[in-house]
Amino acid sequence: MARALGFDFGTTNTVLALADGPATQSVAFTSAAGTADSMRTALSFMKDPGLGAAALKVEAGHAAIRQFIDNPGDCRFLQSIKTFAASALFQGTLIYAKRHTFEDLMEIFVRRLRSYAGDGWPADVSRIVTGRPVHFAGANPDAALATERYNAALTRFGFPEIHYVYEPVAAAFYFAQHLKKDATVLVADFGGGTTDYSLIRFETHAGRLTATPIGHSGVGIAGDHFDFRMIDNIVSPAIGKGSFFKSFDKLLEVPSSYYANFGRWNQLSIFKTSREYADLKKLVRSSLEPEKLETFIDLVEHDEGYPLYQAVSATKMALSAEEEAEFNFAPLGKAGRKTVRRSDFESWIAEDLARIEAALDDVLTTTNTSPEGIDKVFLTGGTSFVPAVRRIFTERFGQERIETGGELLSIAHGLALIGERDDIGQWTA
Repeated sequence: MARALGFDFGTTNTVLALADGPATQSVAFTSAAGTADSMRTALSFMKDPGLGAAALKVEAGHAAIRQFIDNPGDCRFLQSIKTFAASALFQGTLIYAKRHTFEDLMEIFVRRLRSYAGDGWPADVSRIVTGRPVHFAGANPDAALATERYNAALTRFGFPEIHYVYEPVAAAFYFAQHLKKDATVLVADFGGGTTDYSLIRFETHAGRLTATPIGHSGVGIAGDHFDFRMIDNIVSPAIGKGSFFKSFDKLLEVPSSYYANFGRWNQLSIFKTSREYADLKKLVRSSLEPEKLETFIDLVEHDEGYPLYQAVSATKMALSAEEEAEFNFAPLGKAGRKTVRRSDFESWIAEDLARIEAALDDVLTTTNTSPEGIDKVFLTGGTSFVPAVRRIFTERFGQERIETGGELLSIAHGLALIGERDDIGQWTA
């Protein structure tokens, strides 16, 4: 029997799980940020004279975030690396004058994980089973290119076998271990960058679990988009979005492109060195509301991107339990303290919810499956706690068929369990 390592390389978080027989366990990582069984999918690079002129101090996960926050002007930070995997436009990025391809970044990230795992990193793995979304994030994602890049990176570690399984299939397998009878299961996996669905028929024959894939669908929208919607509606207007400036005898609107930099919190650091930022500072003199643009500039100058996203995440989480929640972000002054109603938040994400529901329609329609034909619905991923998201499923399938659990760990552990099987070819993407 193969000894398998499940590798859930996520947009936001990465988890590794090891299978040895019927049991699985998460690989624990110990870094400067502490010990955890999941790792933020992020890297930071900083020059360190103690390592030599050409050497860099590289950190991953929360240690990378800490290194970036502590050294904002001297540190190069990358997060959500996975979003570049399927983009043919991404040919690499320069880090201290050295070009790094996607494969290089993925390899560096995994090597840091191996270092953080220490003696907990398995030495005798015969298979690594890697999750992949049904549809990768991006405008024109190329799944074949993403797989090619994954292969190129993982091959550098010498794994005897590399397999790929749809992430919702892995989550379904993890969930199916607890099924009491044969069932048709719909899995909805809400990651940071994608929402994926898999429809699978699980049956037990002679005591052995089998699965028949029925269909898949997905869309490049998930929790990160919800965060941005909140920022765009609460923060951006307070720092000048929608305001005007004078240009000779005309009134022009401040370019909305400036505010797109809030799509990911670390983009503000990159924005600080751009021509756009220099142009923004010039607009203060001709702005009709200069104090708003000055606040925008202060946020950038003081590297407030990460604290801002922490405040947004806290508000979003609170809205999952309450009808109202307080948004608190002191650097905005009075505008940084606001009561946010769940109904407003749901109106902001309405377009995203529609696309998430359209992808659900797609898997049901293309497989000719009615809601009544679904025995169980398994929701996984942090965004599944958003009431408006959960409502999509309770209204169609009823609360009694909805199951949750293992939101961060289910995919990695499902991948590891699949990797133990001698019929792994039936499960791979």
